[in-house]
Amino acid sequence: MSEAICQENIDTKLDCGYACRKRCRQVTPMSATQVHIVLERLCNLLRVEARAQGAAQGLLPVQLEVLHYLSQCNRYSDTVQSVTEFLGQTKGTVSQTLKILENRRLVRKLPDAADRRVVHLKVTPAGRRLVSKFVPARSIAEALGLLPERDADRLAQGLAQLLRAAQQANRAKTFAACKSCRFNQVVDGAFRCGLTGEVLSAADIELICREHEYPAVR
Repeated sequence: MSEAICQENIDTKLDCGYACRKRCRQVTPMSATQVHIVLERLCNLLRVEARAQGAAQGLLPVQLEVLHYLSQCNRYSDTVQSVTEFLGQTKGTVSQTLKILENRRLVRKLPDAADRRVVHLKVTPAGRRLVSKFVPARSIAEALGLLPERDADRLAQGLAQLLRAAQQANRAKTFAACKSCRFNQVVDGAFRCGLTGEVLSAADIELICREHEYPAVR
């Protein structure tokens, strides 16, 4: 966020959705640049590692990304359209990627029980074993292991806050865990989705969802 935009929100008493949501604070161009550079370098390290790991399996990084996404999303979010939204890729690119994963028996298609027009994409046991080999990235796991536990926890929380703020600023879908969604309810001791009305298991609420929305801040 630029200083000019941030100042405008301060002057008009609007909430820019950055960092604090209760009141907007200025972020100097230098601090934003420093964060950008650090994240850019980290992402580059992850891309290099993903390319190497994918090459060893005969897969491209985007194919590993799709596999990882499908391994952590819920039943409302395991369709071609959801994968397209999550990755920001074209439907054609995603379809080609899924065809390769299906041919490799890493993903399989299952028709929806209630609506046969809907097709769910499920990661096979072989696919999950592959995901466990590259998530978390070895470089990230080793780096966090060098930090004091308290610092590692703070870093994880800070990155999660940054992601959420960036999603708000760009009005992007959050694709976060069901348990943090405003639609997640507990009715008679059971978890229930307030949007679909369906009962959810303890495992369900740990999965990410394309319909996820954070609760409003009061």
